[in-house]
Amino acid sequence: AARTTLLSRYEQFELFDRAFDLFWKKPAQTEPLELGELLQRSLKRVEPLVPEAVQQQLAEPSRKSKKEPEIIPFPTYDPAERLAQKDFADLTDTERQEVEELIEKMNWGVDLKRTRRLKAAKRGKSLDLRRMLRDSLRQGQFPGHLRWRTRKLKRRPLVVLCDISGSMEVYSRIFLKFIYVLTRRLRHSEAFVFGTRLTRITHQVRERSIDRALQQAMAAIHDWGGGTRIGEALKTFNFNWTRRVLTQGAVVLIISDGWDRGDVEALGREMDRLQRSCHRLIWLNPLLGSPSYEPLSRGIQAALPYVDDFLPVHNLNSLRRLAVILQKLR
Repeated sequence: AARTTLLSRYEQFELFDRAFDLFWKKPAQTEPLELGELLQRSLKRVEPLVPEAVQQQLAEPSRKSKKEPEIIPFPTYDPAERLAQKDFADLTDTERQEVEELIEKMNWGVDLKRTRRLKAAKRGKSLDLRRMLRDSLRQGQFPGHLRWRTRKLKRRPLVVLCDISGSMEVYSRIFLKFIYVLTRRLRHSEAFVFGTRLTRITHQVRERSIDRALQQAMAAIHDWGGGTRIGEALKTFNFNWTRRVLTQGAVVLIISDGWDRGDVEALGREMDRLQRSCHRLIWLNPLLGSPSYEPLSRGIQAALPYVDDFLPVHNLNSLRRLAVILQKLR
């Protein structure tokens, strides 16, 4: 394991093996100068690979000094940065668990909006006549100070509709974890999944245990890994759920690759209705992260005219960009 992570050239093998053996020897068997002599003999062979500061230290004779040893910085390996750029479809089981933990640590939120309700403020555009009248009654004179009101700020609701058809199966586990984190962090949020039908899983993913939440969500989904009829799923959402969940300027996230086997004209109509019912309609496509991707599928071509933001969602970096966008909506 140490060879795999620390060595990069064949010339380093002999030096590493000797140093490894010396490290694990018993103290009585270890000669103090043996490793230093080995480094001196091997320095000419690996000189291009050793930093200049280390070469100077090895060239000087060893002597005792009261000065503190100089700390030489070396570049280190950051696994989180590598995972941030790796496509979700290429993750191993261990890497997928690490990515899910990183998603849970991210800062998720939705931008604030001004409501019609007013609150007391030091400055504002409208006078708070009620407070001014109370002040005058308390003081027994005409109000001497102006009191102001301003609109309250409230987070916009968030609605997520995630594709769990066969073409999205390699991403479904990650996206369910993503939905679980969103619904746990954001109080006003709703979660739906769709393949050939629409299923609401808000209640299931709000369980405190992630394993229990995903287990209940999987049990509620009856079209997992099947075909895709986005237009029919959106029609069900528009007619049955819009008035319940798309209130107070909600933001809608659609997570799908756009492969649709249903009526394309119906998809366009329902996208138009959905876009007019929400504050912002964001389409997240995991295939958009590929440099060679082109929106050629019928579903994507029918939906794009009604999408406010068309974004990739294939790795951690894309989710970080999404988190920034959600917090800066206007």
